[in-house]
Amino acid sequence: MKAILLFSAAVAFVTAPLLVPSFDGFDPAAFPYPPVDPPVQPAGYAFAIWGLLYVWLLLHAGYGLLMRADDKAWDAPRWPLFVSLGLGAIWLELAKQMPVMAVVLIWVMTGCALLALLRCPPKPGVKIDRWLLRAPIAAYAGWLTAAAGVGTGVVMTGYGLLSPVAVALVMLVPILLLAMAVQIRTEAPEYGAAVLWALIALVVANATDAPVVALAAFVGAGIVAAAVWATLRRSQIPAGDAGRG
Repeated sequence: MKAILLFSAAVAFVTAPLLVPSFDGFDPAAFPYPPVDPPVQPAGYAFAIWGLLYVWLLLHAGYGLLMRADDKAWDAPRWPLFVSLGLGAIWLELAKQMPVMAVVLIWVMTGCALLALLRCPPKPGVKIDRWLLRAPIAAYAGWLTAAAGVGTGVVMTGYGLLSPVAVALVMLVPILLLAMAVQIRTEAPEYGAAVLWALIALVVANATDAPVVALAAFVGAGIVAAAVWATLRRSQIPAGDAGRG
């Protein structure tokens, strides 16, 4: 039943953009101080990652239903992932109408995605499980980590809580702290890679107009890249050699 529900949520999540085709971010007119291209927002190309995530998550749910319906390792992350994808299916419509509530919702989605990731086995026994179980959840959770911070920053900018540059700098802190805390706890480089993708897009978006934000994002990208590299190195060390030299 969990596998069926998760697949249904994944289909709803993937098809949601077809029902809200005009969505292009929060409407600036919904805020007292319209946030037009705020520094906290990555370059537009970064959002193309959703195409990969949609396909990967659908493959995860479909393969899990057909081939791993009763597998305990696949079953462990299903409930939190189901909640995250189910909420994601209504997020676009909510974001058009109520940006503040959409920010609250995306943080809930992020928390559930992170819980799903942490419930995945650290080392799936079959190679295909590695790429269809943990990897898509990790990439999804990583992008949501960045997206939740960005969405919060856009709303803060729109309500004039701080200057646009200050908001971008402030929101980099929770994004990086959360990313590092999660990356240290999981052997899933796809998580950090998704965060890194967003940070590089922040560098690109601000290289000319807000160089201090670009520099901060560049430093943050370096920190996350180092954590991803350490994760890759750690996952390649045989268990018997872990405590040597």
